[in-house]
Amino acid sequence: MERINTALSQWDGNSELQKRLDQAKQSLLESPYITSFLDKHPDVTNEMITGGLTKLYEYKKEREHCDHCPGLKKCPNLMQGYQPELFIERNHIEIQYHACNLKVQDEKQKQEQGLIQSLYIPKEILTASFEQLDAGTERMEASRAALQFAMNAKPGEDGSGLYFYGKFGVGKTYLMGAIANELKDRGIETFIIFTPDFFREMRQSIGDGSFQSKLDAVKKAQVLILDDIGAETTSSWTRDDVLGAILQHRMLEKLPTLFTSNYDYDELERHLAYSDKGGTEELKALRIMERIKHYTSLIMVKGENRRS
Repeated sequence: MERINTALSQWDGNSELQKRLDQAKQSLLESPYITSFLDKHPDVTNEMITGGLTKLYEYKKEREHCDHCPGLKKCPNLMQGYQPELFIERNHIEIQYHACNLKVQDEKQKQEQGLIQSLYIPKEILTASFEQLDAGTERMEASRAALQFAMNAKPGEDGSGLYFYGKFGVGKTYLMGAIANELKDRGIETFIIFTPDFFREMRQSIGDGSFQSKLDAVKKAQVLILDDIGAETTSSWTRDDVLGAILQHRMLEKLPTLFTSNYDYDELERHLAYSDKGGTEELKALRIMERIKHYTSLIMVKGENRRS
């Protein structure tokens, strides 16, 4: 009698376990992620579902993570930065992973930074945002223009940009960082380049054969920010073959270019007119400036030097 009672107890336990398994399976099949997959594959049988329950559960769990994405660095998925995808192979439900948009953007940025060392993103710029911006009355015009550009930029349709000028340390680069981070949230690729380092790097790249690939990457960026233009040691070559080529392409393709400088338009034109060959080349400088003036709004950034 005791053995029979033990057997019945085990049977009841198994029955309860099976009940819970059935409930879990039903809950899984009611998930919108799973119903969407099954709707696209009406030939999936109950046998295939039973055999693929582990894959279906994994897919549901990982997709829920993606829908509540905490960012690439905190991604809880089995493969960080990768999204799951279900497919049918030989009458079995299988799962595979592909890089999500954040992972793709991160890899692209790493490649770009590996290619162009002068991509200028200091730590304080990485976290620049309009929410944390201390606009003040002196920087109100610049802040409004920056936010308006960030919210409305349409690379390929409108090539209009901004030209921020003012004294050292008034926050020109920080404003550009806020623009770049806002554009990133909109999925728009932005290069922030420290112009003096960029020109030095381009001269060096002739020797290692990377000049054209670097030039093309900058020319084709959806939004380009040339930080501190005018601080570089200018030459006819950097002005005409580098800066001129970049601006010409971007003008034709309607890709916005933004600038920060200590110079206004006229002062930058005089700077660009300098020729390392001796004398000045005013006509060539004027050609560059015509492209800048026509496609940017000149805005003075006022305020105290925040670096001192």
